[in-house]
Amino acid sequence: MEIKDFKAQRQQLMASLPEGSVALLFAARECTRSNDTEYHFRQNSDFFYLTGFNEPDALLVLRPGQTPESVIFVRPTDKLAEIWHGRRLGVDAAPEALQLDAAFSVEQMAELLPDLVNGADTLAWLPGQEGYSDEAVSALMATLRGGFRQGRRAPTQQLDLRTQLHEMRLHKSDAEVAVMARAGEISAKAHVRAMQACRPGLFEYQLEAEINHECAMHGARFMAYNSIVGGGDNACILHYTENESQLKDGDLVLIDAGCELEGYAADITRTFPVNGRFSEEQKAIYALVLEAEKTAIAMIKPGVSIKEANDQVLKIMVSGLVELGLLQGEVQELIEQDAHKAFYMHGLGHWIGIDVHDVGDYHTAERTRPLEPGMVLTIEPGLYIGPDAEVDPKWRGIGIRVEDDVLVTEEGHRVLTGDVPKEIDEIEALMAG
Repeated sequence: MEIKDFKAQRQQLMASLPEGSVALLFAARECTRSNDTEYHFRQNSDFFYLTGFNEPDALLVLRPGQTPESVIFVRPTDKLAEIWHGRRLGVDAAPEALQLDAAFSVEQMAELLPDLVNGADTLAWLPGQEGYSDEAVSALMATLRGGFRQGRRAPTQQLDLRTQLHEMRLHKSDAEVAVMARAGEISAKAHVRAMQACRPGLFEYQLEAEINHECAMHGARFMAYNSIVGGGDNACILHYTENESQLKDGDLVLIDAGCELEGYAADITRTFPVNGRFSEEQKAIYALVLEAEKTAIAMIKPGVSIKEANDQVLKIMVSGLVELGLLQGEVQELIEQDAHKAFYMHGLGHWIGIDVHDVGDYHTAERTRPLEPGMVLTIEPGLYIGPDAEVDPKWRGIGIRVEDDVLVTEEGHRVLTGDVPKEIDEIEALMAG
């Protein structure tokens, strides 16, 4: 994305604020990993959405209709600090680089911020999002309330920005979609590489390394979340991330992995045989999951809800499980009794964007919100038959999920991650090749 895209998002947010508002958006801070080393810095998602700026300890101030209208506090340039820890954008370069009206040093925040907020009717911010932000806002309000003799006036109302900001983030712009599509393409290449590299005797972390390498070589240095590489029974652990076991002949391996590109996530899951050939039992369960996923994707269009798609998924999977003998009873009764939750215990999908589990209101726990153009969501049905499941032993230890990222369009939908094979014959042909 270009900096003009972030500016457009700022302007959209400011236009949604009540008259007389000032908005504060705090950047993330670095987190200690061990002793005096830090985790790789990742920007606060809301702050990034409005700035594209990837340094810690910053503050964005938006003052609709005032001069200056957009202000940022950033770390000052510091030759010694930059020798040790890397370059800083600095105060002088920030306005032009970020297309903002003014910039100041974070060292001036306590002095200058009260004047920028003074007289506002409403203070809009994100309570509780960054630990230090609550303390900073509390101190700001105390300063303004204590300065009434000097003509200072504190905002009389506070507004949680999540309603406006997260609704904006839920609807992706063309620029955002382009980045997410590229993230999907890169992640798809990584999954294909993992399929091609897989063989009995490898360790799960070695397939993870193949994925990481492929993503990095195409410009995505970091993954969007901790990759799941689960062979055999491990595939039945939904958020398995140890990735430490050896892959066995005859088992399946489930890989849930997606890169982060320019701040935006991809999220793909594929399940395939370690030795390149599905057993008959594996084929039967895989075919159910794949039919469910394809049916759900085909339903995606404006006006349809995630719940409606999931209702169809449940009919397919419960009917199939009854036919295979893993469930007994009438399909509708089993669904009403949640009998499927022994094998399918999660939802059909979630919003995706800057966060892999992205912000946005689903309206209800059942996710009944009608889909709208610009929304991007995952579709990821799965069946997990644990090693202790009360079924015929031939089914035990089979864990399968198939997941793609889907953009809702005016006409219907567009799959952003479709470059990874998911048909049984396609997977077997790729792995044999």
